[in-house]
Amino acid sequence: MHTDFINLGWNGLWWSLAVGYAVLILCVIAIVISENRNPLKALGWVTALLLFPVGGVVLYFVFGRSIRNVRMISRRNRRKLLRHEGTQPLPKLDGALSPENRQRIRLAYSVGGANLYTGNDLRFFSDGASFFEELFDDLRHAREYINLQFYIIASDPLGRRLRDILIERARAGVKVRVIYDYIGSFDARRHDFFQRMKENGVEVHSFFKLSFPSHVNRLNWRNHRKVVVIDGRVGYIGGMNVAERYLGASSPGGKWRDSAVRITGPCVGALQYHFAVDWKFMGHDLLCDPVKAPDFRGGAPDVEDATLQVLASGPNDRWGNMTLLFYKAISTARRRVWLQTPYFLPSEGLLKALESAALAGVDVRVMMPRRSDSRVLTFASHSYVEECLLAGIKVYLYDAGMLHAKVLIVDDDFSTLGSTNFDFRSLEHNFEENLVMYAPEANRVLARSFEADAAESTRLRLADWNRRERSRRVQESVYRLLSPIL
Repeated sequence: MHTDFINLGWNGLWWSLAVGYAVLILCVIAIVISENRNPLKALGWVTALLLFPVGGVVLYFVFGRSIRNVRMISRRNRRKLLRHEGTQPLPKLDGALSPENRQRIRLAYSVGGANLYTGNDLRFFSDGASFFEELFDDLRHAREYINLQFYIIASDPLGRRLRDILIERARAGVKVRVIYDYIGSFDARRHDFFQRMKENGVEVHSFFKLSFPSHVNRLNWRNHRKVVVIDGRVGYIGGMNVAERYLGASSPGGKWRDSAVRITGPCVGALQYHFAVDWKFMGHDLLCDPVKAPDFRGGAPDVEDATLQVLASGPNDRWGNMTLLFYKAISTARRRVWLQTPYFLPSEGLLKALESAALAGVDVRVMMPRRSDSRVLTFASHSYVEECLLAGIKVYLYDAGMLHAKVLIVDDDFSTLGSTNFDFRSLEHNFEENLVMYAPEANRVLARSFEADAAESTRLRLADWNRRERSRRVQESVYRLLSPIL
């Protein structure tokens, strides 16, 4: 009798816990729905909570919370930075600009405050060796300050070369500031890599420092930007991280193909502005470093007198800055849309924009790696291929290694490159930054690089693609279902 009573008590307890947990799951689902977020993303979380109820709740509170509309900087400090930069309201746009580009410029200015800069010189890089050679040379010539941020700074030979240059410049009296991502640079953070910088006068800070349990919900928000500003004269922006694999010496899967650009001219002020915003957001003093005329040290630029904007985006955006720019650029294309991305996980709107452009006769090409650095993201990206091919989009799988470039080329006079992948994470969760170029010559340079990459790629045909194994199709479908939260 006593044993039966104990068993009845335990059964009641388990039933109470099960009912309580079911109520918790339903409450979390209600929260997800009430946030009125991207329907696909909400559906992804609801699916995860239903399929994995135990882990789903934990994952939601770690990865699923929103910081939309959170200001990175006060209005007063923003005005102070803009005054220091000498920024004026968006000027009357040059009549030589196409109607489509005038609309794109106004959009970037409206959603992200992206000012317009003329008279800039650009030098493009499509391989890590030349990029880091030029960057390190500029860093060695810094005389006043270096503001540098990367998603990944690895504790490998290339990372140590960068560290030693920064330490040498700090010892010489140059003000050196470094922002790294807490997750992306986790390996270097575990060693004394950053500590050695600090001990030698370099100001080093992670964008979001994680601690358990108070700050564990920051895990999903990452600073993915890759920007360097040197003395206010030279700036760099692109998709390359600081890691030896970009040099090709230790990449068993092939070369890492990426894109970056060196800027001299007034647009360096925009890179400096966004670095200052990030610096202030981390709780430090407002930076008002001077931006100066370039000294044109180095080789001849690839493009002269370019008209540029810099658009930053993040999970705190009201509008989803980069998503809107991509959508506007693609939907107003007249002749071509060429896209390179390491991960192809478009929102429904962006996918339909690409498909409608292709179906309307625009030359739409999408290039992605055959095998990315993530097996899960490879399967999820490839799940969109059949639909793209049916719409007439030309799909290329890059065979020479890991295609990490993030480039969009539209018609003959619009292009953008930077840190933004064509996926949910970049467009919804990461802090990103892209250079937007209204320059036909820049368009031609990037188009030539795209064509060179196409020579090392396989263009897919629908009949051949449909012959892939059934097991692969199943994996693609499963991972696509979760793509909004990957």
